[in-house]
Amino acid sequence: MADHRAPGGEARATGAGRRVRVGLVGQGIGPSRTPRMHVEEGRAQGIALDYRLIDMAGREEPLAELLPRLEHEGYDGINVTYPYKRAVMAHLQALSDNAAAVGAVNTVVFRDGRRHGHNTDHFGFAESFRTGLPDVPRETALLLGAGGAGGAVAHALADAGVGRLLILDVDAGLARDLAAAVVARHGAGRAEAATDPACAALADGIVNATPVGMAKLPGLPIPQAAIEPRHWVADVVYFPLETELLRVARARGCRVLPGSGMAIHQAVRAFGLFTGLTADPARMRAAFESFDAVPEAPA
Repeated sequence: MADHRAPGGEARATGAGRRVRVGLVGQGIGPSRTPRMHVEEGRAQGIALDYRLIDMAGREEPLAELLPRLEHEGYDGINVTYPYKRAVMAHLQALSDNAAAVGAVNTVVFRDGRRHGHNTDHFGFAESFRTGLPDVPRETALLLGAGGAGGAVAHALADAGVGRLLILDVDAGLARDLAAAVVARHGAGRAEAATDPACAALADGIVNATPVGMAKLPGLPIPQAAIEPRHWVADVVYFPLETELLRVARARGCRVLPGSGMAIHQAVRAFGLFTGLTADPARMRAAFESFDAVPEAPA
């Protein structure tokens, strides 16, 4: 577990009696499980943690106005999700090395009059992949999506030993840019842009880092015929937890990795950045899974 310290390295005070206000900025985020994970973990550590959803769907407030407003209202930081993980970077004063390398931010800490950008998606996917698919073949993988989540996942896959990463995006320029960034960081031949979903035939595994499959954008991010029983298949989408991609892959006998692991582990790291305290992954998982608990019938 990383040393969770405030930007700049100084240790922060322990929980008891503290108040922390954070939020999630995105579009269509009503089903998010992130608030409960943070609130329950804060309660366990003696923090009155207020976590609010800031759904920008249908709103015209630009990030250049939203961020200073949230600072003025006393927020300690925010998580950032689709479609703002890249756009938010232009409005920050500092970036962690990880965020700079990935090219996306999903956590912003407001401190000392500055906005510090971090990327906890990289850690989140890396931990989920390490524990959920520890022994899968890694010669070649197909990554669907080169946006904010895709950047984090691409570098996490390269760090995890995937030898060759094929990157497919509806925006071919984004795919080329991300492939170039992976090559610059990890070496020649480690990534290339793909142009056809049929290249799944060359891959050991498939990872979806697009929003396709979310409750608000149902469907498959790749033709069903491209998914073979020999593939391992991972998704970063976690609402719904069983996406259409995972349902099809599971039915075909593929090993699958749901988005829950990434969601939990990225929240563990973000909690540390917001509070300076180390979160308990087991407690956060319990909070995440509490959404799926079936209530007992009244006596």
